[in-house]
Amino acid sequence: MATKKSPAKKKVATKVVKKAPAKKAVKKVTAKKVVAKKAVKKVVKKSVTKKPVAKKPAAKKAVKKVVAKKPAAKKPTPKKTAKKSPKATAPKKLKVDQYGLEEDDEFFGLYFAKSTSKGLVEVKPCTFSLMYWWKGLLGYPDMIDISKDSNTAMLQFESTFGGGDSGETELTEKDVFDVDHIIEVDEQEQLVSLYSYVPIPVPEKLIGALGLSILNINPETRYGSLEICSTDNEEGENEHFLRYRAATYLRGVKSGKVEAIESMVTNGSEFFGLALDAMCVNKSIKKWLLS
Repeated sequence: MATKKSPAKKKVATKVVKKAPAKKAVKKVTAKKVVAKKAVKKVVKKSVTKKPVAKKPAAKKAVKKVVAKKPAAKKPTPKKTAKKSPKATAPKKLKVDQYGLEEDDEFFGLYFAKSTSKGLVEVKPCTFSLMYWWKGLLGYPDMIDISKDSNTAMLQFESTFGGGDSGETELTEKDVFDVDHIIEVDEQEQLVSLYSYVPIPVPEKLIGALGLSILNINPETRYGSLEICSTDNEEGENEHFLRYRAATYLRGVKSGKVEAIESMVTNGSEFFGLALDAMCVNKSIKKWLLS
């Protein structure tokens, strides 16, 4: 029985040999698949190049929209701050008295009057400042004339002028003469004016020389100015006088009105003296002043 089964085994071997060509067919199939993969790769490359082109313009449009919206949101903010600023400054109004003085003024609400031969006369702020300087600081008797409506006032007084003690001045200590002073007050303008006169009339022959001297000295005078004042005397004759003029405004001066008047008179007297000394370079003018 063993000998009969051996030929059957050989037949199995032949069948295996016949199946070999099937392996070649498998190789061909695999080759075709590889070609298909290459084609797919080419298609992918083309699609990749097209996609970035489509994305670029979309990104630009999005950026433009964002930039346009940001400045529009910032514009209304300064308008709100501008509206708040006037509201903060509005409640800073001060009270004002009957003379127009604000409540932070040194004479706010002050009412003062003096008795005269014509009755009780009101003394307004600028006149009160002059009176305080004249009576309170200097201790002189009250010589201030006040109008009925108290809008104007005037003070007249005299002083003696003496030259310098140095050898550089034209006028020496021995050269002494009188000077008349008038201080006028205008309450409506709140203006106080000083006029200092040489009480001797200027001779006609000196008018030209005196006028030329004034033109040369005035630009050098740091405070006030010189001028020739003409007026008619009691006999109706026209006379000329040399005077110095200075003024100070008290409007807006909250504190220190009295000191402002004192400074005006002090500085005015100093500069007037310097001007007189400079004019005496002309011997004819010096002789006239000391006559």
